[in-house]
Amino acid sequence: FISFHAKGSPTIDGGNVTMGLNRELNDADRGFEVVAGFPRFQHLPIILSEADPEGCAACSSKMNPANNYRNGTLYPAYTAAAYKALLELSDRRGVNLISMLSWSFEFEDRDYFEGFRSLATNGVDKPILNLFRMLGLMAGNRVATRSDGAEPLDTLLHTGARQSPGIDALATYAPGRASVLVWNYHDSNAHAPSAPTVIDVRGIPAGVKRVLVTQYRIDDAHSNAYTAWQQMRSPQHPDAQQYAQLRAAGQLQMFGSPAWVDVHGEAVDLSSEMPRESVALFQVTW
Repeated sequence: FISFHAKGSPTIDGGNVTMGLNRELNDADRGFEVVAGFPRFQHLPIILSEADPEGCAACSSKMNPANNYRNGTLYPAYTAAAYKALLELSDRRGVNLISMLSWSFEFEDRDYFEGFRSLATNGVDKPILNLFRMLGLMAGNRVATRSDGAEPLDTLLHTGARQSPGIDALATYAPGRASVLVWNYHDSNAHAPSAPTVIDVRGIPAGVKRVLVTQYRIDDAHSNAYTAWQQMRSPQHPDAQQYAQLRAAGQLQMFGSPAWVDVHGEAVDLSSEMPRESVALFQVTW
């Protein structure tokens, strides 16, 4: 296999964290280009053994305030957008990307939500871990998605997601099951209104009249222990009840209840309001 690293570069801009998605994508694309230039190596598996928004896992937000992105919803939304773009760049270059590793660690005996690159803090799961749980629920083969709210791949490569919010999706299909991951991502964590979003799932097998739809969500109110901690006034020594609430808030949560949806013309239409930095997983089964 072939392995190399790809890193972004977040900054503080006008008081807001601004990610550097294009930096990570350019790192990867240059590596893919090099591999594609050697026919004997072009089809070897590529493992991005570090694929991250920046390069210092052990630098907390106390050391670099921009790293506070790691605590909340910006990190999972960024990662969803980055992973799809990395797969599309691999497709474009004709190379064999099989894995992207989050170079994350445990940091023991540190403050709650100190902003290290970790998946949990003091045993409390962060929103980023719930993105990986969502991805783990997807199965089968990746299938095509199109979005009229997405930034083009070349725009992400050259400038990142800075012109407008990108509403995009990644989808898989397995027998009896389709999974659609949807996100609302912008490089800046500045406040913005929600985006009404319609998901049109086509290719439901003939004869299927209804499908069961389950939605999982990461946003300010779901699958997010960080906002729960902030609502407690950010305790560094939570009591037993608070700690239990934080542990529960850190788990992957459904958005509403599973619902049966009618199929029309071998397709189903789903809709949702997608806040900035939110990620949703729609599981469609029949």
